[in-house]
Formats: sequence, C-alpha cells, structure tokens
Amino acid sequence: QVRLVESGGGLVQAGGSLRLSCAADGRIFTINTMGWYRQAPGKQRELVATIRSGGSTNYADSVKGRFTISRDNTKNMVYLQMNSLKPEDTAVYYCNLDVYAPRLGNYWGQGTQVTVSS
Repeated sequence: QVRLVESGGGLVQAGGSLRLSCAADGRIFTINTMGWYRQAPGKQRELVATIRSGGSTNYADSVKGRFTISRDNTKNMVYLQMNSLKPEDTAVYYCNLDVYAPRLGNYWGQGTQVTVSS
C-alpha cells in the first residue's frame, strides 16, 4: 500500500508564488514518473507537469515558464514550484506517481486546494 500526502496549497494573490509538496510513503521499491494534475470547478482534471526518473520534464503550455517540477528520489518526494500565479490557476492540485511497490501501480494524492485571487 502506497500513500501520498500533499501539502503547500493555499490562498495567494495574482503574481504570487506557492510551492506544493507530495510525499510518498509505503513499501516503495522505486518510483518512475511523478506528476501534478489539477482540476478546476466544472472542468476535467488536466496535466500540469511530469518528471521522469531520469529527470526529463514535461509541462502544460499554460504553465510553461512559470511552474517548475522537481523530485527528491532519496525522500520519495515531488515538488511543484508555482510562480507568477494567475486566477486561472485556481484548482485542486493532485500528485500522481507510478510506483513499484513491488508491482507497478498508479497512485493519486488526496488533492490540495490552490486559490489565486485577482
């Protein structure tokens, strides 16, 4: 069983910054792709950013140049640094991991609310 715990959400003014963290806990052998997704009210969940085990990253066009995803393999953690936040970034943010524990499984966090005021 793998558990993901997110933190770092909150309320921020437009132009501000937040840093999200996601910690994976359990009988983890290794973690492949780690990612962040978000879901705004009335909209489908969408990809924000992913980072592979080798460090390659992928970003949604809407966040390129503003958000940075990173990982700490020694701590089984993934981070999302969000700068120059816009009201349209308001959503519940979820971390998502592909984890060998020991079999490969896909796991979601419980979500953390990010609200950007104009």
